[in-house]
Amino acid sequence: MGIKHDALAIASARRRAGGHLFPPNSTIKLQGRKLFRSQTARDLACLFDLNPAISSWVCMPTTLQVNGVPYIPDFAVFNDTNDVTLVDAGDRLDPDGDIEEAARKSGWRYRLFESEEIYEGHRLRNARDLMRYGEYTTPLGDRVRLMAALDEHGTLTVADCLSVFREGNPMAALASLFLQGFVDMELDEALIGPETAVRKIT
Repeated sequence: MGIKHDALAIASARRRAGGHLFPPNSTIKLQGRKLFRSQTARDLACLFDLNPAISSWVCMPTTLQVNGVPYIPDFAVFNDTNDVTLVDAGDRLDPDGDIEEAARKSGWRYRLFESEEIYEGHRLRNARDLMRYGEYTTPLGDRVRLMAALDEHGTLTVADCLSVFREGNPMAALASLFLQGFVDMELDEALIGPETAVRKIT
């Protein structure tokens, strides 16, 4: 009966989440369906896609028993050594640590990202701007031209990079190369602008 109840609870929660469309639409490291409980959860997932230590993430992955009630965390997040942590966005609360304890008893690590961690600074705004281009593919010629320019100069500004592209949308091409791990930019100090430094990832 308990297993059936958990299955119904997770199916119902996933069905509700599947009816929501929270921007941006594209994802990079998501495995499976997009199922976001709230805009805050969607915003946190944007940060997952830009975190090099995260290899993949899954929405609404499992059910925990929290004080006898089925509870579905927002995400399971896998790191680059394939360790997994259950994660909730900061519009949820766990003041008494009941969710963390339920996760521990089930053999999971758990982390609640406070809203301040998600919204503080410039990273989320930059992430959302870049993720608009998550489905864009940089033409091969543009990719080779930028890689050659970075090999020659080491570091270029965003403005310099945009002048290199010939075949596609310059900003989309640069954003795509960042999202695919070819180049790196500073995302925390300021909003991405003409003077933002771009480096090749080796």
